[in-house]
Amino acid sequence: MANRHGVGAALLGAALLTATAACAPGEEGGGRTPPPLSAASDAATAGGAGATPAGGETSVAPAAPRTLVTGLSVPWAIAFLPGGDALVTERESARLLRVTPGGQVHEAGVIEGVAASGEGGLLGVAVSPRYADDHYVFVYFTAQDDNRIVRYRYDGGLSDRKVIVSGIPKGAIHNGGRLAFGPDGYLYASTGETGERGMAQDRNSLGGKILRMTADGRPAPGNPFGTLVWTYGHRNVQGMAWDDRGHMYATEFGQNTYDEINLIEKGHNYGWPEVEGVGHRSGYTDPLLTWSTDEASPSGLAYASGALWAAALRGERLWRVPVDASGRAGRPAALYTGEYGRLRAVATASDGTLWVGTSNRDGRGSPRDGDDRILVVRPS
Repeated sequence: MANRHGVGAALLGAALLTATAACAPGEEGGGRTPPPLSAASDAATAGGAGATPAGGETSVAPAAPRTLVTGLSVPWAIAFLPGGDALVTERESARLLRVTPGGQVHEAGVIEGVAASGEGGLLGVAVSPRYADDHYVFVYFTAQDDNRIVRYRYDGGLSDRKVIVSGIPKGAIHNGGRLAFGPDGYLYASTGETGERGMAQDRNSLGGKILRMTADGRPAPGNPFGTLVWTYGHRNVQGMAWDDRGHMYATEFGQNTYDEINLIEKGHNYGWPEVEGVGHRSGYTDPLLTWSTDEASPSGLAYASGALWAAALRGERLWRVPVDASGRAGRPAALYTGEYGRLRAVATASDGTLWVGTSNRDGRGSPRDGDDRILVVRPS
């Protein structure tokens, strides 16, 4: 099965535009898109940041990003501590870094047991919403035989290591890896199907799923199947975010045609491998938004200023997607196309800015002087 990292957005006019670009071999990597919001709705959602031209994307122009940190090696995920500093993972070095808003970088620790190869390594990181009391941080990584989630106590250093979930399938491709706490206080993890398609539809497998758990790694109360599984039928989810009304969204790499943003709902089946993009098939949930595969390969996802912000790998851009109160998506806008190369991590800081990490040293990009870096974007 082809694997890819890059997705193209279906740009919409008065009529639906269907994109059909094929994905490149060796990339992680969606099609038809539900009707967009009206231009008036787009402008309102964007807070007046721009109008929606007929037949195109929303026109928004936030200020040029500010470079916060340079010289990193494949930063994969960013999670903020209560004081404003961030924890940043490096996929291949297995280092967990602490980065200040002023750009100082300190090594918080090296995560033991990481076996970095292919698309695997040290991936997601999350900070407990009760950090002031428990000092817990969580990491998702590829080990020798599986992907796993490990909890640490962090207070200037890492201690009290505990594996809370093991046995998540691993592969050379499609390891998922995103961690995030939802507004319900539970920990969510995204997993990939490692190139074994049928795994995504098997509810007894942890591969090709979004998982929901307690801080101890147990199935969270209310999970639909009594297991860790929250949703299934996923190919490779690497981004999760919630809006200010509690809607959950996830980015997903498609295969040859469509990358996706999905509105995530308890117990739903998102179709892979039976459906890629919009299928209108009973029993499967269609995506909220799709891209052609050369414009995205969407990895990290964040919410800020009335919009989702998706980092694109192969697409080498930051996508801004306005969403309304019901969770519908407006017309996407591509920002900084080609200016910074491959983008993977994106997270919203407490001051409302977005921290965006490049991924040009991952073997699929073209490193530039100073790569990899963290950029700071002030959304509009």
